[in-house]
Amino acid sequence: MIASGLSLEQAPPFSVPQRFFLTAPLFLVAAGLGAALLPDWAVSPSNSATLALTHLVTLGFLGMAMLGAMSQMLPVVAGAPLPNARLVAWVSHLGLLFGTSCLVPGLYSGQETLLMAGSSLLGMGLLVFLGAVGVALMRAQVGDTTQAMRLAAFTLGVTLFLGLGLASWLIGLWMPDAPLDWLASHVLWGLGGWVGILVMGSAWQVVPMLQLTPPYPPRLTRWLWRAMLAGLPLATLAPPHWRDVGQGVVALALITFALATLRLQSQRKRKVEDVTLDFWRVGMGCLIAAAALSIVQLRYELPDAWTLFAGLLFLIGFATSVVTGMLYKIVPFMAWFHIQAKVGFKRGQPSMRDYLPETRARGQFHLHLAALACLLGAPFQPRLAIPGGLLLAASAAWLGWNLLRAQRLYQQAGASGC
Repeated sequence: MIASGLSLEQAPPFSVPQRFFLTAPLFLVAAGLGAALLPDWAVSPSNSATLALTHLVTLGFLGMAMLGAMSQMLPVVAGAPLPNARLVAWVSHLGLLFGTSCLVPGLYSGQETLLMAGSSLLGMGLLVFLGAVGVALMRAQVGDTTQAMRLAAFTLGVTLFLGLGLASWLIGLWMPDAPLDWLASHVLWGLGGWVGILVMGSAWQVVPMLQLTPPYPPRLTRWLWRAMLAGLPLATLAPPHWRDVGQGVVALALITFALATLRLQSQRKRKVEDVTLDFWRVGMGCLIAAAALSIVQLRYELPDAWTLFAGLLFLIGFATSVVTGMLYKIVPFMAWFHIQAKVGFKRGQPSMRDYLPETRARGQFHLHLAALACLLGAPFQPRLAIPGGLLLAASAAWLGWNLLRAQRLYQQAGASGC
C-alpha cells in the first residue's frame, strides 16, 4: 500500500500536523452556528455576514487542514522536511488560530482594531510558514507533485498579499484604484489557486496510495499544474478581454482534474466500501458544477443567488468534502505509521481502520450531505440557512470527535507499547 518514492522516515512528529487537524473542525462548527444565527448571509455574496462566514471556512477550517497536510506531505512526498518543524508549526498555528478569530468578527462588525489585529497575526503566521516551505522546496525532489506544491505555496503568498491589501483598505490605510478587482483576484487565487492546486497535488499521491487506484497519467499532471500556472496570472494581470480566457483555463483545468479523479476511482483495485471515496465523489461532482457555473458567469451575469450557490458548491461541496475525506485517510495512516516507528510491529496493535472506523465516518458523511443539501438551497430559500448551518455544525463536531478519538487511541497505543 505504501507507494514507492515516499520518504516516510522524514515525516515530522505526529503532533506537528495534528495540532492543525484537531483545530480545523472547531472553525467549521463556528461557521455552521454562524450560518444558522446570521441567515442574512443567504441574501447577498457581499453581505458582511457572508464575508465573515466565508473566512471561517477558508482560513479556519481549510487553512488549518491544508497547512497541516502540507507540513506532512513536504517531507514525505518531496523529501524536504520543514526546517524547525515544531517551532514553525507552533508559530503558524497560533497566528492562524488567533488571526482568524480576530479577523472574522472584524469583517462582520467593521471594527478597525479587530481587522488590524487579525490581518497582522495572520500575516505573521502565514509568512513564517511560507518562509519555511520555501526553504524546504528549494531542497525538494523534482516532480509534478513538488511543482504543484511550489505553485500552491506561491498562490498562498499572492492570496495573502491581496488579502492584506484589502484589509488595509477596510481599515482606511489606502484606497486601491479598483477594489472589486482586488477582491475578485483574492477569491480566484485563494480558491482556484491555493485550494485547487494543493488538492490537486495532494491527490496525485493520496488517491493512488490510499484509495488503491491506478496512478494519474504523468502527461495529465504535467498539463494541469502548467495550465494553472498560465491561467491564474492571465486572469489577473492581462488586459480585460484576456482575463476571461485565463479564468476559463483555470476552470477547465479543475474540471479535467475532477473527471480524471472520478475515472481513476472507478478503476480501483479493491471494490470494498470506503466512505472517503464517497466524500471525494461528492467533492468532484461539486467541483465540476462550480467550475462550469464560473464559465457560464464569464458570458452571462448571474444573479446573487446563483453566485452564492456556486460558492457553496466550491467551499462546502468540493473543498470541505475532499478535505474531510483526506483527513479520514491521512490521520489513521500517519498514526499507524508513527506507532510502528515508535514501538515496532506487535500483536494487538491498532490497525488503520481502528483509528477511524467506517461506521463513525459514515454517520458523519450522511450528516454532511444533509447540511450540504440545505445550504445549497438557502440562496433560493433563505429559511434553509438555519437547518443547514446547524447540520454543518453537527457534522463538523462529529468530525472533530472522530479525529480526537484517533488521537487518544494513538496516545494509548504509544503509552502501552502494544
